Amino acid sequence: MDYVLRTNALSKSYKDFKALNSLSMNIPKGAIYGFVGKNGAGKTTLIRLICGLQEPGSGDYTLYERKSTHKDIVKSRRRMGAVVETPSIYLDMTAEDNLKQQYRILGLPSFDGLTDILKLVGLENTGKKTSKNFSLGMRQRLGIAIALVGDPDFLVLDEPANGLDPQGIIEIRELILKLNREQQITVLISSHILDELFRLATHYGFIDGGTIVKEISAEELEAALRKCVRMEVTNTKALARILDELNIDYKILTDTLADVYAKVNVSHLAATLAKEGCEVISMQERDESLESYYVNLIGGGCHV
Repeated sequence: MDYVLRTNALSKSYKDFKALNSLSMNIPKGAIYGFVGKNGAGKTTLIRLICGLQEPGSGDYTLYERKSTHKDIVKSRRRMGAVVETPSIYLDMTAEDNLKQQYRILGLPSFDGLTDILKLVGLENTGKKTSKNFSLGMRQRLGIAIALVGDPDFLVLDEPANGLDPQGIIEIRELILKLNREQQITVLISSHILDELFRLATHYGFIDGGTIVKEISAEELEAALRKCVRMEVTNTKALARILDELNIDYKILTDTLADVYAKVNVSHLAATLAKEGCEVISMQERDESLESYYVNLIGGGCHV
C-alpha cells in the first residue's frame, strides 16, 4: 500500500504537558482519514507538526517518501494544502483577491486555475462581495479554496465543519467527497462531529493522550460495530433492572429510549416488563454509532 504520510514515534511537549506521546499513524494514498480524539488529545499538535508550523521534540515522519529530517522536506510540503484551526483569509478582500494573494505568497507565475478553484468550492458568483460579509460556511469553503492553490495532492482540514449550520455541514461534506473522488486528493480531517465523519471517512485514527490507540478502515469499522436494538419503553429504569438481571449489555439514552446490545426474546421481555408496569412502545434494529465505538475504545466521556 502507498502512503502519503507515516509518522514514527512523534512526541511533542509544552512545558510539563505531553501533547504527543510516541504517536505513529499511517495515511494511505487516496484516503479520507478521519482523525478522532478528545479536545487536548493532540490532533491539532500533530497537524501543526506535519505542516511545518512546529518541530517535534522527538520522532519523525515521512511525507511523500521524504523524511521530515531531510533538507528537501519543503518540497513534499508543497504538495500539501491545509486549513488549521480557522481559515486564514483576508476579511476585507473578495474571494478572488484572497486567492490571488495566495498565488503571490506561493510565488506562482500566473493566476491559472483560479476561476476553476472558485467554481469547485461554489464561490464563483460572489463577485465584489468581501469575505467579511460571507456566511461561516462560505468562509470555510474559501479557506479550503486557498488551501487548493498550488494544486496539492494532500489536504489537511482541522475541524472544517465546526460551528456550521446543517446546510453548511452538507456543503463541506460534498466538497470534501468531490475533491477526494474527482481530484484524487488524499484528505486528513479532524472533527468532533462523529456522525458526519462517519459519512466521509475511508480510514480512521483514534488518538488519546497523544497516542494513536487504533487505526482502522471504514470496512473494518463497519464489521466491528456492534448491532443493537433501539427500544422505546415507558420506563427505562424498569428496563434497566430487567436487563441487569438478564446480564445483558445496554445503554440508557433517555427516560424512554435505550440501546440493547443483544438478541432478545421479545415476547418474554415484554411480558417481564409488563409485570414491572413498563410497556414496550417500539423496537428497531440499529448499528452501534461511531461515538459509542469511540467511547468504548478509550473509555470515559466523549468530548471530541
